[in-house]
Amino acid sequence: MSERQRIDVWLFRARFAKTRAAAARLITEGGVRLVHDGVPRRLEKASVEVGVGDALMFTHQSRLIAIKVMALGARRGPATEARSLYSELDADAFA
Repeated sequence: MSERQRIDVWLFRARFAKTRAAAARLITEGGVRLVHDGVPRRLEKASVEVGVGDALMFTHQSRLIAIKVMALGARRGPATEARSLYSELDADAFA
């Protein structure tokens, strides 16, 4: 089975949230959608796990972000390291 990581940890390490608590708040407020194995769903719990190949859509700094998880982070590193964890997708094609 492939490796997985909690979504709140991944968002924090990919630098989409300043803290894990902020990432968890974004998720529990219904602000994150996940597509795993072609099945989309709105996330409600920060404990949901993501893996390489999953797609996420959420708002970040007042803009809609659609990304594909390319790697799982081992730490919250510099922005260049965080940028290697995902690739951007077209948000219109996501829905």
